[in-house]
Order: sequence, then C-alpha cells, then structure tokens
Amino acid sequence: MRSHVLLWAASVLLPGLATASFDGNLNYDSPSRRHPRLGIDVGLVERRSWKRGSIAYEASQLHFTHGVASGDPWPESVILWTRVAPTNESDSSEVPVEGTVPLWSHETDRFAKADPNPICVEWKVFECDDDGDDEDEARRPVTYGRAYTTSDVDYTIKVEAKGLQPLTKYSYQFNVCGSDSVKSPMGRTMTAPRKDDAVSKLRFAVFSCSNYAAGYFNVYGNAARKDEHDYVIHLGDYMYEYGKEGERATKPTKMLWTLHDYRTRHGLHRSDPDLQLLSQNYAWITTWDDHEFSDNGYRDGFVGLNNTEDSFLKSGAGISVDTRKVHAVRSYFEWMPIRQTDLDDGLRVWRSFQMGKLLDLIILDTRNYDRSITDLYWNKHYISLISDDPSRSLMGARQENWFYRTLSRSKRRGAIWRVIGNQIMFSRIFQNDQWTTNGDAWDGYVANRNRTLKHLYDNKIDNNLFLAGDTHQNWVSDLAWLGTKPYDQASGSGAIGVELGGTATSSTGQKGPIEPVAGDAARGMIRRNEELAWQEGYYRGYFHLTVTAEKSTAKYYGSPSVATRNGWDIPLANFTIYAGANHLDRPIGGGEAESGALRDGKIKHSNLTLDTNSGKWAVVGFDKMHVD
Repeated sequence: MRSHVLLWAASVLLPGLATASFDGNLNYDSPSRRHPRLGIDVGLVERRSWKRGSIAYEASQLHFTHGVASGDPWPESVILWTRVAPTNESDSSEVPVEGTVPLWSHETDRFAKADPNPICVEWKVFECDDDGDDEDEARRPVTYGRAYTTSDVDYTIKVEAKGLQPLTKYSYQFNVCGSDSVKSPMGRTMTAPRKDDAVSKLRFAVFSCSNYAAGYFNVYGNAARKDEHDYVIHLGDYMYEYGKEGERATKPTKMLWTLHDYRTRHGLHRSDPDLQLLSQNYAWITTWDDHEFSDNGYRDGFVGLNNTEDSFLKSGAGISVDTRKVHAVRSYFEWMPIRQTDLDDGLRVWRSFQMGKLLDLIILDTRNYDRSITDLYWNKHYISLISDDPSRSLMGARQENWFYRTLSRSKRRGAIWRVIGNQIMFSRIFQNDQWTTNGDAWDGYVANRNRTLKHLYDNKIDNNLFLAGDTHQNWVSDLAWLGTKPYDQASGSGAIGVELGGTATSSTGQKGPIEPVAGDAARGMIRRNEELAWQEGYYRGYFHLTVTAEKSTAKYYGSPSVATRNGWDIPLANFTIYAGANHLDRPIGGGEAESGALRDGKIKHSNLTLDTNSGKWAVVGFDKMHVD
C-alpha cells in the first residue's frame, strides 16, 4: 500500500482529528494573541484539502529540507521546529495582492494558488543518557504528537513538546506519518530549570549579526563541535535584508519586501550546514534587531522607507512600512523556534526566563517595539541634538516599565544574577577624538539609559550582565553611571555590573589589517572611554558565558577567516565577574588578550588556533577575512 500523507482520509475516518492536528502546528497561530487575523484560517485550509482532484504526496516525494531546531526552553516544555516539503523553495502563494482585500488577509487563492495537500508529520521526544547522547532508537518516547503543515506556513512545523522534566537533555525527531524512512535528523535539546531550583551552573553561547553574503558561519559550527554550552542566545541580525551576487549569493538577490522574499531568505540561512548543526543540538533563545526587517529600523520606519507617501512610492516597491513589518514578523515566526508571546500591535518579543535561583535571563526589544526615531544617516545632527530628550525611548513606556518591574522582581525572588539580552551597546562610547557617539545605540537615548541606571542604583539591584551585539566588534566594559555615581577605573568600584558586547558571526567589521589599523582603532577606543576594558574589531566570533553562584566568566572566541568554510577557532580573551563585585575582576582579562586593546594589559598576537574538526592546535594565519 502506498504511504499517503493527505489529510482528507484522516478527516473522514476521525472527525475533528484534522483541526486538532492543524492546531498542533503553532505556525498557523498569529504571532500576536491580540491580533488573531495575523494567523492562518485553519478551517479554510482544511476545506481546501477536501477538494476533488487533490493528489496526495507520496512519502518518497517529501524531504525534511532544512534540518531541525528547538528553542524557548521552559522547565516542562520546549519548542521543536522543522520543515517538510516537496521542494526546498519557499512557497510563493502568500504574495502581496492588488485590490481591496483586507491588509492582513491570507485568502489569496484568487491571485496565487496555495497547495491543497496537507502534509502529516509525527514527532517524538526521547530521554538522553547521562552523557546527553542519543540512546537506542527503539526506546519509548517520553512524549509525542502529530501535526500538519501546508504551503500557507511555508511547510514549516512548530510544536510545543510538553510534559518534560526540568533541566534535562532530550533528543527528538520528526517523520512523515506512516513512513519509517522519511525522517528528520535527530535533534537534541534541553529544558530550563524551575524558577526555585538550586542550579550550580548554566552555560550560554552568545551570537549576533550573521550576514550570509559576507562570509561563512564558521563560528556556529565551531561552537557546536566544542559542545561547551547548554543554550544558544542570538541577539539579533540573524539575517540581513540586502541582496548580493557572488560566492555566497543571497536568495533572492534583491532587497526583501514581500512575504515570499523574507521566507526565501530564512530558507537560505537554514540551508547553511553550520547553522543547521548548532540549531540541531541546542535550544535557542532569540530576539530580533533591525536587519530581520530593514536597516536602522524604529517604530515608524527604516533608513530607506518611512511612513510617507514619497518613500512609499520611491523606496517601498509599493509596500508600506507596516506591511513590510508584518511580512518580516510572519516569516520570523514561521522559521524560528520562538513561542507565541502576548504580542500586541507593537510586535512584542520581549520576555524573560527564570532559570532557577541562579539567574533571570531578560530578553529586550530595543529595536522594533516602540522605539523613537533613530539615526537614519541623513539625520545624524538632529539625533545628536535630541539624544538626551527625556521623551525618547528605545523600548516604549510599556516595555520599559515591564523591564524595571522584571529587574525588581528578580531581586525580590532571590535570583543571584540578571542577564539582560539586548540588541545594542548600553555603555557610553566615544567613537573618535571629536567625541561623537552612536545615535543608533543607547547613546542616542541618554535619558532612557539614565532611567535604567537610576532604577538599578536606587533599588540596589546588582550582579547585572548586559549582553549586546549589533556593532560587529567586541566590547567589554564595567557598567557605570559616569558623571552621576562615583566610579574608580583602577578597581572598578562604583560600577553596577558589566557589559559584554560580542562581535558578528560573519558581518563585516573593522576594515584593514589586524595591525596597525584594527589595533590602532581599539587603542583609541580604550584611551577615550573610561569604563571600556577591552575592545577588538578584527575577528568574527562569539562568546561563551558561564554563570555560577560564585562568579560569571565570559570567554571570547574568533574565526581567523570567514572567507572560506573552516573549523579554526582562536581564543581571544577571558573575563571574570565575581558575584557581588559588580565589575570586571582585576587584572582585567588576566592581564592579556589575543587581539585588540586591553586596559592595563598586553596583546599577544599568538595566532594559536584550535581546529574544531580535528581537535588539534596550530599557529595559523589568513590574509582575507570576508567573502568578496
């Protein structure tokens, strides 16, 4: 008997099963509980599958095209993701349409036909052994389920695996219903601890700014092969909206505007083997920055598109700011292992994770939710003039108040550490000897930063670790309220925490050779900025953050070249923050770093690098950092 995966037969034999199984795929939901029309009409999809002439897919026609992923771990559940389809290409049925249809309408069959054939997928979750490895495939699953997907959600599947144990490693796998041969890769994930658990240690690998066209995602693969972390944090710019030809040509090769454009770019990223490897083996906790939408986004627009008729006609390809944002959000929700949060019309992704008594992980959206106007390149002088205006906010009043309440609640419940994941640099950074600052970072929203620091100092909320991406360079600073609270640079006394800024996965950084160009730039940054301890802009990379009750350590790693796919991983610097100290331990970085500039320390330039493919160390050097 042929193995069919058409919904029709199941719906006839078991009324109600169809709708229940569609509901099992979270990607049919709206990204916003307050805006259900942003979701897919499951009843319409179900009725479409009953049409005469529909031909079921054979299991042999289907493929798990983009690996598997997991994310947003809770103590008793985790999100599992995959894509199963007859083709690697993203579906183009959900294209912008002409006429007087509602803005969020998904009923576009009159304009571009959707695939009428649902695909049935089963999923299973298994316990891992004590080493976290997969056990015999014949073992019984601890939980399992079935869900359907269609072209309406680009053939993606996202389910919540429930009934799990806290702080436990699991493996998981998808298969086409009724088929023992068409299976996804075996994934691995880990749940979070309960909020009151006594947790001895948690480890995170922190990434940002992964530009496909700029270079290979070597650092994703390096971190996965080293296997020295429990969870992945991605601080945004997971993908970029630009188009480019060449060795790492983007799909599409143009700027992203439509839902099909954004879906296609997500699919391109998930085709990368190093991204697949890291996604397959760890639960991700993500937020977006601007390039998942468009460059230097804020509440009302982007660099090249604002809510004006002129930009709509000249720059927007006939697509408004709001429509473009919906396309970006819909595709992000479909392709990323993120939970549906209590979103509103501001597109909320800010949320928190209470990870035992050890830490609270607080994920912010300092980019898209309700951000006041930012640096759009042509308005730099204006942004400089209004940077300390009290009415300006990176987060909007609702998120900002939630942030302060969450910080206070974290202290009251006895969490030792507060780890704040945000997109952009928090510390004041003078960029050059003219003392200019970055108006697209917290420096462009001085009053918002002052309100945050005031809340921390006034309420004696300590052990704060701010994580940042966006800049494509490494920055490590004591977190100090300069000019308002005393701060001693030599000892770090007076700080209220530490900022750990990470470089890009692959996006371009400091131009020029490592010395003297990149080195001179870093030394200038250290000289101009009192609280800055280490700066490095040459290497692409990531950092490992290990948190215990006694201390937190950040280990920075770089890729010596993303111009080719390779497994070389170079240690750059290590930093320690002891609980209760609220500043970097002295001597900073143990007194030495591989590259950049380190306050009161030396730079080695050893080029001693680990090959994560073989486990061997060697002195290596590359002349070229990025793909042309």
